[in-house]
Amino acid sequence: MKIGALLLLPILLLFAALRPEPGKTYSNPVLVDTYLIDRPEPARYVGTLGIGDPAVISYEGKYYLYPTGNNHSYHVYISDDLVHWSKGPKVFQSGETGVWAPDVFFSRDDGMFYLYYTVNGRIGVASADRPDGEFRDLGTLLGNGIDAHMFRDDDGSYFLYYARYPEFAIFVQPMASPVRKKGGVVQIIAPSEEWELKDRPVTEAPWMLKYRGVYYLLYSGGSADSEHYAIGYATAKQPSGPFTKYDKNPIIRAGNGIFGPGHASVTNDREGKLWLVYHQQKDETRGWNRIICIDPLWFDEKGVLHGEASRSTPRPAPVTAGK
Repeated sequence: MKIGALLLLPILLLFAALRPEPGKTYSNPVLVDTYLIDRPEPARYVGTLGIGDPAVISYEGKYYLYPTGNNHSYHVYISDDLVHWSKGPKVFQSGETGVWAPDVFFSRDDGMFYLYYTVNGRIGVASADRPDGEFRDLGTLLGNGIDAHMFRDDDGSYFLYYARYPEFAIFVQPMASPVRKKGGVVQIIAPSEEWELKDRPVTEAPWMLKYRGVYYLLYSGGSADSEHYAIGYATAKQPSGPFTKYDKNPIIRAGNGIFGPGHASVTNDREGKLWLVYHQQKDETRGWNRIICIDPLWFDEKGVLHGEASRSTPRPAPVTAGK
């Protein structure tokens, strides 16, 4: 072999490694883990449960997933492709029990990562300088709140979406920065549809997308510990509403071996395609035995948002190789 060919070989191998693998597939669940829980009285429970309520971010070529784990702390899970996950370090520890449903936001303004945590029905915030670092508690932001989600609009303004506890209506708090409130809260949706009222009235787990100037608020409805939990969305022309619920909700629902799909976050693969990262119940048994799943999410030509839950069925995998 000539010297030129020898010099070229490593480059060709590199490009081959970066190209998407044709026919690459995945099947749900993509992440299964369990944790020990010891809830105090009066709702005493000691046992092993599955992880749920995933929040995912993409940073410097890797995906970082933060789920509800044990009821004292959060761990981060790390992936190169949204399919294969490794458990990373503990990133936040509370002095209280009742910790769940985290959200992590990377601020381009200051290069910091902000973790919005739920503990005993209130929302706090913590910060770190890396996605797998230890988050330092900065204190409580909101009382009577769960399931926080931070959104930064194109003009640099911040909005913190959350479900107010215990009525499970969704509110938005305008923010002057990731840690500082600006003005009062606004209620944007509340339980009203049959699927949201199943077992108990719930709208929770907000996640904001913006597409062609329209704001799409993903949310979950129905009782989170049941097989009927599902995902819908509402749209608005402004981040604080008014919002109109999609008339064909829920777009992700139970059925055909799918149980309780809900509490979603959204990220992109390397081709810009949207991926829903969410949990399902393992079976129809009521409780919190959950698993992490991913499935495509897409807009049609009319701006309607679509998705379909899957389980144990091979589907085309996210494109995460190359640029």
